[in-house]
Amino acid sequence: MYQQQSLQNFLERLASGDPTPGGGSAAAVMGAMGAALVSMVANLTIGKPRYREVEDDMRRLLTRANALRTQLSDAMEADVDAFDRVMAAYRLPKADPGRSEAIQTALKQATEVPLQCARLCVAVIELCREAADKGNRNVLSDVGVGVLAAHAALKSCAINVTVNLNAIRDPGFIAAKRAELEDLLAGRDEEVANLYDQVLARL
Repeated sequence: MYQQQSLQNFLERLASGDPTPGGGSAAAVMGAMGAALVSMVANLTIGKPRYREVEDDMRRLLTRANALRTQLSDAMEADVDAFDRVMAAYRLPKADPGRSEAIQTALKQATEVPLQCARLCVAVIELCREAADKGNRNVLSDVGVGVLAAHAALKSCAINVTVNLNAIRDPGFIAAKRAELEDLLAGRDEEVANLYDQVLARL
């Protein structure tokens, strides 16, 4: 499993001439790092007398952030698997009557992976807002890093969704996925910029 490999090993694989892991896996890692930083902020808030009033909120935040980190770590492998299915479909003989349908099916599956990753990244961004509002002020800078990582991951997922949609021939599928992606992206640039400015102002 990629999440069990050392960071150095993952980076070496990422830098190699192999197509996987690639940008989709990198996006998932960025999102997972954002979630991990939220968990760290929660852990460094829980048990502190100064933050006793928000301890229950921080415990809930920690549970959610840990779950998102796990899901995003799993998305690393899911991206590799989806790409492999697309490549397998393209390798079918051109004379195979089922080749075109296999390619389209694989591309649709490959679209769902970064779209799900994008959903998870939006959830991480939302957790960063709560962490900034209620978390330990001494680690506020880590909230800033976390939200930037999650935002970069979200925008990266959007690239991967778009590149797959551009090769799909189902207008209904394309319209539905583009609409969802637009909803996920709507207002996020401003939201993250505002949170970033808030963090800088409070350091």
